[in-house]
Amino acid sequence: MQTFIKHLRGSVKYILALIITVIVLVPFLWLVISSLSPEKELLAKPLRWLPSRISFERYLNIFTEQKAGTTGYDFRQAMVNSLKVAFCVVVISVVSGTIAAYSFARLRFRLKNKIIMLFLFTYMIPPVAIIIALFTIFNELNLLDTLGGLAVLYSSFATPFVVWIMRGYMQSIPKDLEDAARVDGCSRLQALTKVILPLAVPGLIATSILVFLFSWEEFFYSLIFTSTVNSKTIPVAIAEFSGRHKVDFGLIATGGVLAALPPVILTLIFQKYIISGLTAGGIKG
Repeated sequence: MQTFIKHLRGSVKYILALIITVIVLVPFLWLVISSLSPEKELLAKPLRWLPSRISFERYLNIFTEQKAGTTGYDFRQAMVNSLKVAFCVVVISVVSGTIAAYSFARLRFRLKNKIIMLFLFTYMIPPVAIIIALFTIFNELNLLDTLGGLAVLYSSFATPFVVWIMRGYMQSIPKDLEDAARVDGCSRLQALTKVILPLAVPGLIATSILVFLFSWEEFFYSLIFTSTVNSKTIPVAIAEFSGRHKVDFGLIATGGVLAALPPVILTLIFQKYIISGLTAGGIKG
């Protein structure tokens, strides 16, 4: 009887895992099918789940159009813009946030816990509540419609997240290792760079990927703070595929597939570090 119950539990787990997998993957699969289907079939009733013919025309147009102002050229420019902004945000927020996280994890100073809670409080503020103030500040600093402005803006939101995650991860690293390095003559900075950071690599990679994803998919601020193709990012470029009188569902799906590839590839490559980094960072907080 116990063996039967054990097998039954295992079967239920596999069934639930299969259901979750289908729920997660089916929307992305439909996105791929829509990007390869003729436009008429996407609007046909009843809906055709499989296209009568597969067409890569939309992908070819995106990667081959060379004239400024065309859909393909603008979308490629948006991908480059997103990569530049995301890379800058990762470097700025991870470097500064990691140093700050070490301070919160190892040093003692007044109001330390309250400052950490203040970082979390910033995530509770609705973007609409601060958008006018931010727009005014960036306008005065001539940072509107610039990649540098987006990088600074995203870094201001990503850095507190890095501090919170890396603080928990560094607290999970035994302090005795750092003390031993200090006894051997290392300064606090040397102990950080030679002892703590090498042990914190999984956490750094996991946090960097999460910051990259945040910067890559952010839409609201990019929509408000950019106006030309020189600074628009992928989410805004995809949104502009919808015109006033026509919506090109196939082109939107194609843009969605291309926009999803970099995060998916990064996640598949570094999934081991993401899991180990987040679980280790959650031990203490």
